[in-house]
Amino acid sequence: MKTTFTVALTAAMALSVAACGNSNDNSKNNAASSAAPDKTNSGTATNTTKSDKKVTITFQNIYPDPTTPSYKMVHELSEQYEKEHPNVKIELDTLNTDQQKVKLKTQAASKEVPDITIVNPAAQMKPFVDAGLFAPLNDMLDKNGLKDTYQTGLLDYYSFDGNVYALPDGNNIEVVYYNKDLFAQAGIANTPTTFEEMLKDVKILKDKGITPLAIGEKDSWTGSFLFMNILLRTNGGPGFLQDVMDGKKTFEDPAFVEAVDAFQQLVQAGAFPDGATSIDANAGGNIFKSGKAAMWVIGSWETGAVDASSVAGKVGAFQFPTVNGKGDPNEFMLAPGSAFAVSANSEHLQETKDFLNFFASNLPKKQFELKNAVGLGQKVDGDLKAAGYSDLAITIAGLFNQVKGGDLSFDNTMNPATSQVHLSSIQNLFVQKMDSAAVAKEHQTAFEANK
Repeated sequence: MKTTFTVALTAAMALSVAACGNSNDNSKNNAASSAAPDKTNSGTATNTTKSDKKVTITFQNIYPDPTTPSYKMVHELSEQYEKEHPNVKIELDTLNTDQQKVKLKTQAASKEVPDITIVNPAAQMKPFVDAGLFAPLNDMLDKNGLKDTYQTGLLDYYSFDGNVYALPDGNNIEVVYYNKDLFAQAGIANTPTTFEEMLKDVKILKDKGITPLAIGEKDSWTGSFLFMNILLRTNGGPGFLQDVMDGKKTFEDPAFVEAVDAFQQLVQAGAFPDGATSIDANAGGNIFKSGKAAMWVIGSWETGAVDASSVAGKVGAFQFPTVNGKGDPNEFMLAPGSAFAVSANSEHLQETKDFLNFFASNLPKKQFELKNAVGLGQKVDGDLKAAGYSDLAITIAGLFNQVKGGDLSFDNTMNPATSQVHLSSIQNLFVQKMDSAAVAKEHQTAFEANK
């Protein structure tokens, strides 16, 4: 089965580019791509600065789990570069997602951003760009044809005023992974296509002593991602946050209130692990990957990690269901990947760009070798089945082909102050039941105060 799943996703993401506050033209999304090695750009970057000067490059990253393909990828590519460039030492500063966000904010305040760091697209990275903390990467992207390896339009999410400031590690959709064995143990024959069916399944699983939905809500983005799936449905489609920013709607709109109500139904039904707000995203994911939870609502970037876990071969995936009869299952939460940015104040700016050029040029081939290329942000061509990819990976690739459109996450759309109120508000719903109208008003008040 030769796949072209990234084409569908790139085109769909063009529908939501306005939410990024980015004026670049994102309409020519006609690049054909799928997950396999890129034969034109899979070798060592050749156009790099040669020097005997001893250099240490600090590479902040968010791949802390040694069992995952991404962890292996970053270590293997860094070690390969060090062997080919004996004068260069790559120092990995490895953190989980929320730890990295907090650390970067502290570093940014003192203008001590590491040589390479991780940022999220659009609204989340804009304050760092505005503060002049990141170096433009246009010159580096022109080396070895690197720019042309990215899906058409994807770099727009990381661009401001004609400059590209970060290189994404992926291009993803949010899906519901499910453990087929646990569904069978609970007597659930089919995956839910409606929210009502999902709630029913949650109660059945709970009664069987099985955690219905894995999550680690200590890292508050996880609950927000799940919530935004519900809002995408209750709104009847994409664009709710953009409508709020454009003054066409407020957070007190019935669609938002309905989404809060539905989310709280999941919480009240006991869908999540006990003490979810004290479990980080990594540990939350491991609840599913160790076979202790039936479902996991997360980005398709986890496909390789699931296939490398103890539940490999037992997992399928499906679209988030309709809610109260609303929404299209083929509209997804879209997740242009976290991305690699270079410090404008790096003491060895050229050497850092040379390494990042090598890293990004070799990333598609390495991820493909590690069976982790589904959801890659770079154009490649090949046959997943012939390459030995799992049934799960091929299922996820099929879901990419069905994407009709969707929304970006809350914190990739709204300004940071409003986003922080949102993240805390959703996190609080795991702890106590709230009046949904009051939650909506809290969001609207924050938005108006931070326009």
